[in-house]
Amino acid sequence: MSLRFPLSKRVLTGACAAVATAGLLATASTTAANAGTPSPTAKAELPEHALVGYLHSSFANGSGYTRMADVPDSWDIIDLAFGEPTSTTSGDIRFSLCPQSECPNVESEDEFKAAIKAKQDAGKKVLISIGGQNGQVQLTTTAARDKFVESVGAIIDKYGLDGLDIDFEGHSLSLDDGDTDFKNPKTPAIVNLISAVKSLKAKYGSGFTLTMAPETFFVQLGYQYYGSGPFGGQDPRAGAYLPVIHALRDDLTLLHVQDYNSGPIKGLDDQFHNMGSADFHIAMTDMLLSGFPVAGDTKNVFPALDPSQVAIGLPASPNAGNGHTQPSEVTKVLNCLTKKSDCGGYEPHGSWPALRGLMAWSINWDNFNGGEFAKNFDAYYGG
Repeated sequence: MSLRFPLSKRVLTGACAAVATAGLLATASTTAANAGTPSPTAKAELPEHALVGYLHSSFANGSGYTRMADVPDSWDIIDLAFGEPTSTTSGDIRFSLCPQSECPNVESEDEFKAAIKAKQDAGKKVLISIGGQNGQVQLTTTAARDKFVESVGAIIDKYGLDGLDIDFEGHSLSLDDGDTDFKNPKTPAIVNLISAVKSLKAKYGSGFTLTMAPETFFVQLGYQYYGSGPFGGQDPRAGAYLPVIHALRDDLTLLHVQDYNSGPIKGLDDQFHNMGSADFHIAMTDMLLSGFPVAGDTKNVFPALDPSQVAIGLPASPNAGNGHTQPSEVTKVLNCLTKKSDCGGYEPHGSWPALRGLMAWSINWDNFNGGEFAKNFDAYYGG
């Protein structure tokens, strides 16, 4: 998402194109699955409809630095961007506030901690987001797994945070050859990530907030392709988040896929959808709420998530990333998915009034744009 610079080109679009040209297209049924059973305690304290936003806390970009105390009240979950590893495979995650030379208005550590506590007292959740565009994380060994648990726990404890957001991008997650069953993953980096998150959840208990922000390449593209495929030759990252989401679905508070910086993705109507349109968000979210066959195998269906576990990820402004969607189109998306009205060219397989809400990259970019994204959310849900 996780652009530190506005409108940078991303590896994702090229990767999607490479997979699409591989010629290994799979035709799949739109068979839906029963919803999973999420843990009620994991999301009990969130509002019925929540607004999630990333706060550029460790770096500056064209949007400027926003102090924690100045985050508008509209934001229910605030993700600190980003915790990053000391090296790709170390598992040693570090987080620090933006240097004053880069962010002249940065607050002190004590002010930052006090502002976090004030947000929490006001009912907000504050999480550490791990990864981002520059933070490649590969937990290829059990030593890296254990270091991840230790170092992430240290960040959570230092700042008194509510939980963890997983924003692994680029080459962080990739399936080994022959790892073809998302329900029983074998790839060490994936198995170790699942184990690490379960350890953190066990340490902090049922109130631990766990969110994920994968790109479409790692989730919805799994409808067509999964890993390198039965014959090899596909991009091994295709669908690589699916085993993580599935293994942690009972611990997962919220999944907000990044519906931006994406190539065309095939929906359950077997048509390709392009980012920036209402149809794209409706089609991508429908896949999460209806379930879908993985790599076209109707005997291997990724089960639907509970609508309270799903939010839609968007750029907050045209500067924030490719695929910005106008507020009027966002309203159509919410109407279609929660009321089955204003659906346009894509008809979803259900209606989900309990859809949790929206995620934006980012709070800073929304502030830069006059708060348009948050204001539209508040207007829709009466905030």
